[in-house]
Amino acid sequence: MESITFPFMIVYDMPLWRPPSEGPNLIIQATLGCSFNACTFCTMYKHKDYVARPLADVFADIEDAAEDWPDATRIFLADGDALVLPTEDLEQILDKLIATFPDLQRVTCYATPQNLTKKPTEELTRLREKRLTMVYLGVESGSDKMLKRIRKGSAKLMEKALISADGAGIKVSATVILGLGGKAHWREHIEGTAALINRAPPKFLSTLQLGLEGDQEPRFREAFDAANSDADAGFEWQDDDGILAELAYLLELLDPPKAVIFRSNHASNALPLAGNLPRDREPLLIQVRAVQGGTGRLRPQFLRGL
Repeated sequence: MESITFPFMIVYDMPLWRPPSEGPNLIIQATLGCSFNACTFCTMYKHKDYVARPLADVFADIEDAAEDWPDATRIFLADGDALVLPTEDLEQILDKLIATFPDLQRVTCYATPQNLTKKPTEELTRLREKRLTMVYLGVESGSDKMLKRIRKGSAKLMEKALISADGAGIKVSATVILGLGGKAHWREHIEGTAALINRAPPKFLSTLQLGLEGDQEPRFREAFDAANSDADAGFEWQDDDGILAELAYLLELLDPPKAVIFRSNHASNALPLAGNLPRDREPLLIQVRAVQGGTGRLRPQFLRGL
């Protein structure tokens, strides 16, 4: 995720975040903040309350943006949780976008597993028909224990969300976080994640690497340790060797029943990769093993970031 500003007439409520792939596209804030906002690893909206913006304000921003960019083809609905809006409100926003931008091809937004599973398939289908064709879903892990540690729901909820979107014809760009389990719990994290993706594959799968900002680390550790049993080890950061081991293990285990476009090219990643799974598993593993063997190179630390 990245924070960005645009030289438009729109006055954005900052901070403004969007997926890296949405960098060239127009952003319209349908909501502010995140309605869930409980994930222990995330700082994006910790200082911003969730608000569903009045439709009149959203429409005004759309009209202002059209003056500067009338030929926009792709639009991202911010902030962190636009899909939580009532379906009728989202349909009105999408109708306004379609009427205002004649070349509009697609609309995207972040989604939580909760709002993907709460909307019936027919409602999600209606949104897709109005060009909301892809959502960004933070899966983070497929391990129930790990999801409990980060306060992000359950593997069953994630699977249901992926299946709900697929059933409505909405593509999912899912992210998982390397390093999330630390040195003690990385295998359960990777095994659970691979199992989930193999059961319910998204269209796109990307890795991020865990990064905690400011005072987030103590909060993360507190929640992590509170969810452990007495016999479980606490959180200890993975080093680059540990991250490479996670990445290799994930690639070894991923065997989705349909093609998944895989990327580890987000700036937080130590090793950028790109390919299709399961077809490109071996070439991707060769790249990881080359670095593990000392013949490849990692992204320098100063170039890594959220």
